[in-house]
Amino acid sequence: MPTHHGGRHEHGQNFLTDDVVIGRFVDLTRRTDGPILEIGPGAGALTDPLLRLGRPLTAVEIDGGHARRLRERHPEATVVHGDFLRHRLPAEPHAVVGNLPFHLTTAVLRKLLHAPHWTGAVLVVQWEVARRRAGVGGATMMTAQWSPWYEFGLAGRVPAAAFTPRPSVDAGLLTIARRSTPLVPVARRRDYAAFVHAVFTGRGHGLPEVLAGVAPRHRRAEARKWAARRGHRGTPLPRDLGTPDWVEAFERFA
Repeated sequence: MPTHHGGRHEHGQNFLTDDVVIGRFVDLTRRTDGPILEIGPGAGALTDPLLRLGRPLTAVEIDGGHARRLRERHPEATVVHGDFLRHRLPAEPHAVVGNLPFHLTTAVLRKLLHAPHWTGAVLVVQWEVARRRAGVGGATMMTAQWSPWYEFGLAGRVPAAAFTPRPSVDAGLLTIARRSTPLVPVARRRDYAAFVHAVFTGRGHGLPEVLAGVAPRHRRAEARKWAARRGHRGTPLPRDLGTPDWVEAFERFA
């Protein structure tokens, strides 16, 4: 039965109140390493069990009332009253976790993906966002652009009834792990992102035509044939490429 209660909703906070979901979240966090940085702890429904993992924990909370009460209840934690989007992440390996306000998900993900040092993340985000970021039903451009450096996973669906106040849509448990060995050198990240963008936004009917239009002139025929072989049913699209395919396409046709 739900035992935790929420607070202010003006920050887009929908507080987890389902102990089964909270337990699943903590189990996923247990698989990460290092100190824990929690985004938007709110009333502390996740903070309390996360502290029982016995790892240093820093919680960044934008609501002053919640921050004050968390400090009083958990003096062993570091509670920062501030906006996570302006918070400087630790310059050492750590894990990032949190139940994200749905309207800030993209901004938080962008901040994290550009940040060094953290090695794993467990995030509660809107269900469709979790599916897209994990590549379920096809990769998004953002996922494709970052997958050589990160592995995205979908660890389950969280029903709207698990929150207070109740949101209008379900959520999902999104996991992100930094690859110990990047599939593309970090120094080529801008070039790789530009290549993926060019393919996703290129003109043409299906991946073969789009990739041929992006490839150097002398490799267009090869690119068209390579892309055509990636289609299992009908004409393949950029979203149908997996991470190894994107890396190979970049190496051969960028």
